[in-house]
Amino acid sequence: MKRVLLFFLIPVLTVNAADDVKSKAGGMFSAGSRSTLSFFNHGESGNSGTGLGGQFRIQLSDKVNTEWFADFITGNVGDFAIRTDYHIGWSVLYYLRPVSATTQFLQPYVMAGHCFDYTRLQARGERHNFAERWSSAVQGGFGNHFNLSDHFDISASIQYMIHLGTDVDATVKDHVVTFEKGKSANLEGHLLTTISLNYKLGNL
Repeated sequence: MKRVLLFFLIPVLTVNAADDVKSKAGGMFSAGSRSTLSFFNHGESGNSGTGLGGQFRIQLSDKVNTEWFADFITGNVGDFAIRTDYHIGWSVLYYLRPVSATTQFLQPYVMAGHCFDYTRLQARGERHNFAERWSSAVQGGFGNHFNLSDHFDISASIQYMIHLGTDVDATVKDHVVTFEKGKSANLEGHLLTTISLNYKLGNL
């Protein structure tokens, strides 16, 4: 996962954006890092999870952008287990007003997309006592770019993500943690809030 984060972060720190950032928005490429907070990370515990990740964007037109991301999120299940989620996916951003050559400080948008998720629940302090699952998810929500310059923006978004996969429950009795995996696929939803830092590298 560290290699994935470095892949996203190194261009932001080392590459200068091309001089054509102010040209047509279609084809604009940007990359950045993100921090994510997941509410209701596990339905029974009601706890939240926090994580880090990276992303890049490829803009298709003045009003449509795409965002490709990877997240690593961890959270507690009560005081007896730890839940870890890995997300990798994409979203389409539709701007409520078109991007112009002149930088607009506020750039609101609605978004929707899809991701794949790997979840691992592990008993606290017990490396070999765990359960895992793969799932697929769809997400939708809204956000805003805060354009601090022609090259750099801070973005904030809130989305609801619905996973389709086998459910995994963690229980503890007499200090023994056990995991039970469902036999059929179920829906599980959680709310994601994301803040990201992005740098425009140039027009493709």
